[in-house]
Order: sequence, then structure tokens, then C-alpha cells
Amino acid sequence: MNDDRNRSQIIRIDARNCFVESLNDAFEIGKAHFTFASYDLSKPSGQRQTNSIQIYIDMAEVLELCRKLMGGELRYLMQVKKKNGDSTPLYQCLGGTSAEKLARYGRARADGKSLSRTAQLVCGSKTDFLFVADSGPGETNAKGLIVPRFGKNPENHVSVSMTFELFSELMLMTKTHYQSWLTAYYLQNPIKSATLPAQETYAAPDNAPNTLF
Repeated sequence: MNDDRNRSQIIRIDARNCFVESLNDAFEIGKAHFTFASYDLSKPSGQRQTNSIQIYIDMAEVLELCRKLMGGELRYLMQVKKKNGDSTPLYQCLGGTSAEKLARYGRARADGKSLSRTAQLVCGSKTDFLFVADSGPGETNAKGLIVPRFGKNPENHVSVSMTFELFSELMLMTKTHYQSWLTAYYLQNPIKSATLPAQETYAAPDNAPNTLF
């Protein structure tokens, strides 16, 4: 990991041969940036990374996840899903880069499709959560949303197992750093109050009655 990435790193959660880290380099566009990566320690140094996926989540969604964490709602939902054998995600984020933008950046896919990047929070069988990121071919729908078209065979896949407490650390540390960034931003860019027109001073005439209220 280079020095720039280290300076941007907020927190990193490690699991077996993989990790997810939260970075502060997308706050200015209202996003939380999560890097998911897996590696193979049996490979030579410098060639150990096997998958890398960049996920950008709206800060409003991160703050909503934090609300559910702090209020106990997410723990309750996790327990209900585990009890019922429900494998649907507790949270899902669909993102990526459209085929048009990829072509504009000179990184068009060979299949001409968009690049889909998804993140899901699902219940784990041996731990509380699996925070999963996938990437692969996608298509842009009528609403501009990039829908994955890789089925169960993504080009990149990273699944980070973690306890409820570790997921809380990941989200709440991201929230704390975002709030600090916002404070610093407003200190450097103060909001100017609207200029109000000067109020006219009303002088009561000399013969006005003395009214008591």
C-alpha cells in the first residue's frame, strides 16, 4: 500500500486472506470509499493481490446504516434473518461505471458493457456478517442504474467476514471522520448568511395613545 493510500485510510478490517478498508478520499463528492481486496500469501511479494474492488456508497446511506447499528435495528434484523434462514441482503449497493464513461476514459470493456460494482451485507453462517463486493459486466437501465449481468460468476469477488462489533467499528469510524471533514470544510468555507434589508425604525406620533399590552 502506498503512502497516499495510508494517509487516506480511516480503518481496515482484516479477515482470512482478505480485507476491507474505509478511505476518506471521496468525502468531497458525498461518498464513502471502501476498498475490498483479497490476496494469496503463497505468491511472490508484489503479486499477492488476487482481487480488488472499489466501492463508493452515498454518505446518506452510510449514516442510515449507522442509525440502524446504534439503535439496535440492524442486530434485530440480523437475528430475524438468521432464525428464518433468510439469505437476502440486509443492505445492498449497486454502482459502477457506464459503458459510455469507460469509453470516454479509454478503458472500454471488450464486451462493450458497463462495469458493475456491487456491495452487500448478508448474514454469515459462522459469524455475524459477510460484507461482500463483486464486480463484472453490467448494463445501464432506463433510470441510469448499472444492473449486474454476471449472475453468480463475477469477475472479481471479495467476501469479508466480521462480527457485529467489527462492522460497527467500520461504519462508525467512517461516520466520525466524515463529520470531522464536514466541520473542517465549513470552517474553511463559512456559509454566508443572507443579507437582510435594513428594518425601518417606526416612531410613534406624539399624540399616540399610551396602550398597555
